[in-house]
Amino acid sequence: MVRLSDLNAVEAEHMRMRASEMQPVAPAPWITPKALKDCTVAIISTAGLHRRGDAPFKVGAIDYRLIPGDAKFSDLVVSHISTNFDRSAYQEDPNIWFPLDRLREMTADGEIGGVSSWHYTFMGAQPNHEALSMAGEEVGRLLAEDEVDLALLVPV
Repeated sequence: MVRLSDLNAVEAEHMRMRASEMQPVAPAPWITPKALKDCTVAIISTAGLHRRGDAPFKVGAIDYRLIPGDAKFSDLVVSHISTNFDRSAYQEDPNIWFPLDRLREMTADGEIGGVSSWHYTFMGAQPNHEALSMAGEEVGRLLAEDEVDLALLVPV
C-alpha cells in the first residue's frame, strides 16, 4: 500500500481531497448470519479483472464484469490502470486480488458451503460512490438470485 507521504505532493493532495468528499455509510440493522459451513460465498473485487473476451474497463468505469465460479486465472486479465498500481502481487499469486482458489479449498475442507457460480469485478479508485449505486443494486439482486449468503469485498 502506498503511503500519502510517498506520493508526489500533487497526487497526495488529490487523494486527500477525494477522501474528504467521501460520505459516511449509515449502519444497517444487525442480522444473525448462517454458519460459514452452510454459506455460499461470492467475490466482489475492485481489481478491474475481466475475462479475455470481455471489454476492458475504461478510466472511471461504473459498470462491472462477471467472472464465472469455474474461471481459471489464465483466462483473466487486469485492466485497472493507475500510476500507483502495483501488479506484481497479482502476478505472483492472483488469489491476493481474487481469492477464488482459497474459496475452492475452503469448500473442499468443509469450511464454507460452496463457491458462487458468479463473481463480480469493478474498476477501483472510484471517487464517486453514488455513480456506482445502480450497478451495486443490480449486483445485489444477482447475488440474491444466486442465493449467495456471503460476499467478500476485496478492494484493490
